[in-house]
Amino acid sequence: MYHHTSGPYISTMNLAVLGAQWGDEGKGKIVDLLSPRFDLVARYQGGHNAGHTVYVRGRKFVLRLIPSGILHDSVTCVIGNGVVVDPTALFAEIDELVAAGVTVGRRLLISDKAHVILPYHRDLDLLSEARRGERKIGTTSRGIGPAYEDKVARRGIRIGDLADPTALEKNVRDNVTARNRLVSETTMDWRPVLERLLEQAERLRPWVCDVSLALSEAMRAGRSILFEGAQGTLLDIDHGTYPYVTSSNATVGGVCTGLGVGPRAIGAVLGVVKAYTTRVGEGPLPTELLDERGQRLRDTGNEYGSVTGRPRRCGWYDAVAVRYAVRINGLDAVALTKLDVLDGLDRIDICTAYRCGDRLLSEFPSDLDQLARCEPVYESIPGWASPTKGAHRWADLPENAQRYVVRLEEVSGVPAAIVSTGSERDETIVREGVLAI
Repeated sequence: MYHHTSGPYISTMNLAVLGAQWGDEGKGKIVDLLSPRFDLVARYQGGHNAGHTVYVRGRKFVLRLIPSGILHDSVTCVIGNGVVVDPTALFAEIDELVAAGVTVGRRLLISDKAHVILPYHRDLDLLSEARRGERKIGTTSRGIGPAYEDKVARRGIRIGDLADPTALEKNVRDNVTARNRLVSETTMDWRPVLERLLEQAERLRPWVCDVSLALSEAMRAGRSILFEGAQGTLLDIDHGTYPYVTSSNATVGGVCTGLGVGPRAIGAVLGVVKAYTTRVGEGPLPTELLDERGQRLRDTGNEYGSVTGRPRRCGWYDAVAVRYAVRINGLDAVALTKLDVLDGLDRIDICTAYRCGDRLLSEFPSDLDQLARCEPVYESIPGWASPTKGAHRWADLPENAQRYVVRLEEVSGVPAAIVSTGSERDETIVREGVLAI
């Protein structure tokens, strides 16, 4: 059994921070908190379907494409080749930041190999979801999946391609023609699409570079990197609850493929988990609470999508799922968020195993149908009456809250290096002797 006092002491130059559940774990806050300790923050997958919310002195920032380190003037932010970029969404986000007094300037690097989301991708996303019927995925309909489909089918358009107007015209014309064959209700004209792309290319130009080379040079110069993931382990295209997943590798392997760095560039991996479990969209969620307890978690935790506004499905902490994330990503530690949402509960349940028929499962099943049949096996522990909200030190937590965190460490098999007790940057406990950067 793991006890936090005997956990590993992690010291590393480069750190990967990623979701260890079904996304929405609070990665934005954790990345923002850690960013001042790094020179660069690099996003390696996903698109503007991911919303990282950061609160600074009561002000709310929702970052969709730009890494959460942008709120710190000394940090350079990187968008890797594994990200799919909608230029319109990117410019809107940059303009919002500038209007809020955040200087972007030359602190942004965008990979010339990143693929572009185009207007027809959104049409194809809506069409694909409609055709699925009862098997719908629950996508954000922002064109993310179709952009990745074009990438894999080798007909995608990359950021670097925008610099060649002649070749770009042919690619846009061919792709829009293919779109019109699939979407019979409307016809898209390729010419405005091309014209818009050429305009966007001019604004993008100062930020575009070979990101793999830039990161390599930064590491040779002794600069440190925080690798920022989007979505979560259980939404990974290969290791998530397929087909109810995103279209990219949200696990640690995505760092290498999505940025062009070698595996030894990753010094340690920090998973982000909520003190309970949530999920957006379709697919199994073994600990889901469909009663007033689930609604209480949703309302107290403000569990509504930062990008879509969709209500999140809520349930108790699922240690089986987190243990799976620990194994898949080789997690060294976790950052535990939203502990304060559990304040005032008499008792709190922790799922430590699944029961499927007459079988007791301690490992997360790879078969989706089996997972859908699983029932959680709970361990119930006492809650706490005193608030954890805003606590800055471990000693400030109620004794039962401390016991809860320690028990989560034991059943998940990994120490909690950070405990978040509120949405603000400073409402955080960084536990000494677990994470050192």
